[in-house]
Amino acid sequence: MQIVDKKVSADNRDIFDLNEFLSRPLFAHLAHVGEQGARESPVWFHWDGKAVWIIGGTSFPKNLKREPICAVGIVDWDLATGRLHHVGFGGNGEVVPFDPQMARTIFRKYFGFPDEREWDERFTDVLTGGLGLELVRFVPATVIMRDQSYTPTRWARQRERTPHGAA
Repeated sequence: MQIVDKKVSADNRDIFDLNEFLSRPLFAHLAHVGEQGARESPVWFHWDGKAVWIIGGTSFPKNLKREPICAVGIVDWDLATGRLHHVGFGGNGEVVPFDPQMARTIFRKYFGFPDEREWDERFTDVLTGGLGLELVRFVPATVIMRDQSYTPTRWARQRERTPHGAA
C-alpha cells in the first residue's frame, strides 16, 4: 500500500492516524463498474490493517467479479466542529466466500459489542449466511489522506448531529 498524498489543508498540525480513522464507525463508499457504467455503493466496513472487508450486497460482488478495479472513499465530517477527514483508496476488490465471523466483526463496529440479541433483526439472516451473500476483500494499492478541517461558523457550532425525524 503506497500513500500517494498525505495533506493537511490548514494549520500546522500532523495528519490524523490512518488506523484510528479506519476504526471509526463511518460509511465507506465503494466505487465500481456496473453493467451500465460507474456505480457507487455506501457500505459498512472493517479494516484489519491490510484490507478493507465489506459484506457483499446483491449487485456489487457481481460487478467486482467482472471488473475488480475499484475505489473506496471514506469521509468523517462534523458540521459543528469543522472536522473533515478523508481517505481515498484505489485498488482491486476480491469477492470471497461469506464468513459469519467477519460479518460479526463488521456489525460490532456499528452495533456495539453487547448482546447480539439487541441488534436489529433485519441482520439475523446475514449472520447465519442464509442470504447467500459474499464478502469483498479490498487491498488498497494507493491511499490518499486529507485533513480538510476548518473553523466552523457560529451557526454550524450550534448544530448537533441528530437523527432524521428526531424532535
